[in-house]
Parts: sequence; structure tokens; C-alpha cells
Amino acid sequence: MKKNQSRVVIEDVLPQINCGEFYIKRVINEFVNVSAVVLVDGHDIIASSVLYKHEKDKNWSETRMVPTHNNKWSASFSVEKQGFYNYKIEAWVDYALNWQHGIIRKLQDNQYVKSELLEGIQLLQNLLDKLNSDEKNYFKHLIHIFGNEDSYQEAIREAMSDRLHHIFENHPKKALTAYSKELSVYVDREKARFSTWYEFFPRSSSENYGVHGTFKDCERLLPRVQRMGFDTLYLPPIHPIGEVNRKGKNNTTTTEQGDVGSTWGVGSQHGGHKDIHPDLGNIDDFKALIKKAKEHNIEIAMDYALQAAPDHPWVKEHPQWFKWRPDGTVQYAENPPKKYQDILPIYWESEDYVNLWKACLDILLYWIDCGIEIFRVDNPHTKPYHFWNWVITEVKSKHPNVLFLAEAFTAPKVMHQLGKQGYTQSYTYFTWRNSKHEIIEYVEELTKTDQKEYMRPNFWPNTPDINPYHLQGANESKHIQRYALAATLSSNIGIYGPVFEFMRSEALIGREEYLNSEKFQVTHYDWNIENKLIAVITKINQIRNQHKALQQTNNIKFCYVENANLIAFYKWNDSKSSEVLVIISLDDHSSQQGMVQLPLRDLGIHNGHPLELTDLITNNTYSWKNEWNFVELHPTLPFHIFKIKK
Repeated sequence: MKKNQSRVVIEDVLPQINCGEFYIKRVINEFVNVSAVVLVDGHDIIASSVLYKHEKDKNWSETRMVPTHNNKWSASFSVEKQGFYNYKIEAWVDYALNWQHGIIRKLQDNQYVKSELLEGIQLLQNLLDKLNSDEKNYFKHLIHIFGNEDSYQEAIREAMSDRLHHIFENHPKKALTAYSKELSVYVDREKARFSTWYEFFPRSSSENYGVHGTFKDCERLLPRVQRMGFDTLYLPPIHPIGEVNRKGKNNTTTTEQGDVGSTWGVGSQHGGHKDIHPDLGNIDDFKALIKKAKEHNIEIAMDYALQAAPDHPWVKEHPQWFKWRPDGTVQYAENPPKKYQDILPIYWESEDYVNLWKACLDILLYWIDCGIEIFRVDNPHTKPYHFWNWVITEVKSKHPNVLFLAEAFTAPKVMHQLGKQGYTQSYTYFTWRNSKHEIIEYVEELTKTDQKEYMRPNFWPNTPDINPYHLQGANESKHIQRYALAATLSSNIGIYGPVFEFMRSEALIGREEYLNSEKFQVTHYDWNIENKLIAVITKINQIRNQHKALQQTNNIKFCYVENANLIAFYKWNDSKSSEVLVIISLDDHSSQQGMVQLPLRDLGIHNGHPLELTDLITNNTYSWKNEWNFVELHPTLPFHIFKIKK
């Protein structure tokens, strides 16, 4: 070990991911709460600070840490600009505070401290150049009285004074200083934390039965999406669809005349990942849609699906980017027993991987130049982790507004790794978490462990790939329940519509897949339908936009309810200017009753303190004065979202 005269040890710095290998994540104006264990041998007084700076700043900013317990220190700093911040811990022996502490202890023991006062003169002189004029005059006076026997009583009063202590704290003379390793936090725009997604297939947007939808049809639907309160419109792949091995209806391997295939089978004679399916329109039509969406305060999110149909131009132009069998045939995608005959996986171990990676980056940059700043990434867990780290870093270095959503329903550690490598948001297991125990356990895992530092959850009740068993044949109440859960538990949410709000849940028997899946056919909808579920979704989204407590995920406290069919939780923003209490019934057929225990400590109140609770759905107001309160919820409206007024 290298010789080091510092006596200060810094360890257990939090937050950090994989010993600092990966950055943590925040959005603009959020706080980074930092803690560390700081030790020194002996009994000297030590102090510590968090040093932090934005990547474009020259100088470090500093905020002092405060001791908490068991040699642990903590502090926080705010991140106010997009991009990277670095932070580290600085700790030192504080000779000035050590001197003051020692002299106070001796005076409490009635000791004569003339010698100690003389030592103090040297400390004061060493600090003079750091002081303002008032402080400097005060120190000159102290130097005089510390050296004057006739001023002994005044000298000891000032030596113990709070005024002197504050000056020592504000102008530390750092000795034997130690530093922790530098750590990083990446700061995104606010949309990374709070977004409301709506997904539909552009080809099903036409008003006319049997007619392929276009981008112009999508423009017609923008007011509907906006009225329902969605700010992100996610479109499945819009590229040419492969004609070789094209899938038929319900994922059959044989096609009939007019079958349109899966949008995720990207590439044909009409082009590849930088091209548009000719039946949807052209690039100018797509740019017009992006522009029109922004006028409705909606961002278009594109699908980034790195795979190719057998007739994708890459197959002929870059055969080395695919894996060929000994018999000369190309290997199609499979995940036994599933087979994807219409898709060729990219061969990431290709010797030409440098050009392959560059081509994949160029796809993103092309669509960014067209106005896209959000990408939903298809099956990222089937591509190399280090590729994602590289490509996301490359994109965000030039375009910091760009966000990436990882569509990976796979093993937990794999999903975590994608978050660590740079993904802005992540799909989650919420789609399958249905019971009270499952929901609480999963949300606390996401919000109370280090996952909160790197994996931003995005809750989806359904997707084109997943028709969960609990929604198959489900009634209106169940759909309301699932949307209310998603929208209040997580600040990032999405639905696949209009399937969800029209409650179309017919399934392939024994499978979590839609019958007559829109993945493989054009579907006609009456987009003018209005129903209760649409009204509830719209109202919930309005509430989310108005109440900051619901615009974040991590500040959540589950409340005890003596009923397994009732779930309750308290949410707040960092300043606690917005606080809500949410209670949801998990029973879609019968009324449920129970006593809800308010988290008084977290609310900062005592039992008997009156709370005014306004139901943001019905506008009914209630006054609660006790820790335990009775609630009853009916399937017709199976939830409360209460605004709390203390």
C-alpha cells in the first residue's frame, strides 16, 4: 500500500452503482442525497463535504456534510443542468474546531487555559486571509485578548462562543485531507421521470374499414390522444415490412393475399431502418406528424428494432452482419420453442462489428435529425450490453434530450444491467403483479433499494405482446383498477390502445397473447367511441398533470389496511408541497371495506390533528382526525385519490 499520512478514512459512499462503474440517474432540479462513513484515529474533530460540479464547470461546488450516527455523514446537492455531474467526498481533520472543543472541555473542568489561548492565536492568524472585513476585525480583537492576561475572562468567553464556532465552520483550515473516488450522476430532462405513453399502430388508424392507415390518419387522432391526457405517442415500427417468410394472421407461418405481416419484421425491397413503409406515407408526412404532435404537446416515440427481415437490404449488402449455417442458409431468430421465421437476428460477434455498430448509430442519428427524441427499444436484452452503453453515450453526448425505453421482459438482473448501461426508462413486471402482496413487494424493491438510482420504471397494464391473464375477459372495474394502480404507483406509465380502453381482451387459449393480434393484421376501430373507462383514464391523467406527488415514483409509503383486497399508499414530492393518499380496491366484483392507518410520522402530524382529504375524482371532501379511518370502495369506482391538506 502506498504511504499516506492522512489519518482520515472515507468508506461506504452512497449512492454508487457497482463500486462507481456506472452512473446514477436524476432529472433537472432533483437532489442527490449523499452519505458516507468518515473515520479518524483518536479523538480529533473531523469534518467532511460533498464536492460536485457539472461536466462543463471548471470549479467544484461544496456543501458541508453533517454527522448522523455511527460515524455516518450525509449531505445533498441539487442538479440543475442536463448532462453529467461528478461528485466526491472530501474529509479532513479540523484543527480549529479541535482546538475549540478541547478548550471548552478544559474550561468545563475548571482548568486554566492560558497556554491554549496562545495556541489559538496561531490558528486565528492562519485564517485571517479567508475572512471578510468584519470577521477580520473580530479575529484581530481575539488575537489581542488571547495574548493579554488582563482580558482572560473575556478571552475564554469568546473562545467558547458560537460566533467563533460558526466562523471556524465556514472557513475551515483543512489538514490531512482525504478524498473518495469520483462518482457520476447523469441528469435528464424532466420527461425522463414523468411521462404518459399511448401506443397504437398507425396502419390501424384509418376511418374506413379495410383501408391501411397513414400518417395523415394519425394526425386526425392527435386531439383524441391529447384529450385523454397522454404526452407521448409511441408508434410500433414504421419501416418497410419483409415479404419473405412474412407471418400471417395470428402468427401463422403461411400468408394469404393481403396479409400485412409483423411490423417488427423490418426491411424489404422498399428499404430498411431509415425508410418508411410506403402505405404509411413518406418522410415528409412523418415529419409533418412529428410537428403536428408537438402542437398538441405530444412527442412521438419511435421503435428501435435492431433485427432484419430476410429481404432487408443489409442481408445482401452486409452478409457478414448475419450468421450463416454450414448449409448456406441464414439463421433466423428463435427463442425455443418460439420461432421468428420472419426475422434474422443481427450477428453481434461479426468481425465487421465496428461498421455494424456505426450503422446502428447512424439509424438513431437519422431519426433524431427528423425530430425524434424518444426511442422505445425492442428486445434490448438480446444485444450486447456494451453496445448499448456505447450507442446511448454517443447519442446523448450530442443530443442530451434523447430518451431510451428498454423493452425487456426478462430476468431481473438482465433488466437491471440494461438500466445500468444507460437506459432512461425500463419496462417492468407490473404487468403481472396483481395481488396486494405482489404489488407492495415489487414497488418497494424498485423504490427502496439501489434500483431507484438506475432503473426508472415505466408501468404498462398491457402491450401488443402481453395480454395478461387477469385482463382476459376482465370487466370495466378491473381495467379501471389496473390503470389507477399504474398511474399512481409510477410516474412513467403507458397503455396499448385503443385495445385497453375498449377492453378488447380476447386471447389465444392458454396464452397471454391477443386473439387476432394487431401485430399481424390491420384492425379497424371506431375511434369516436366514448365510455366510462376513457373518462376515468382522462381524469386520472389530468390529476397526474396537476399534482407533483404523482410525477415521481420513489417517495412512497404503503399504509396498513386490514383487508387484503385494499391497498393504500401515501405519496409526496421532495418539498412536500404536494401530498396524496391513494386507496385502491383489488376486487372488481364486490365492495370492500377496511380501516386505513395513516402514516402520522411521515405526514409530520400527531393523532388528533385534523386532515382535510379531497377526493380528486369526485371532489368530495372528508375530515379525518384519527390515525385509523374507515373506507369502503365499490367496483363501479374502485379507488380514491385524495389530496391532503393539513
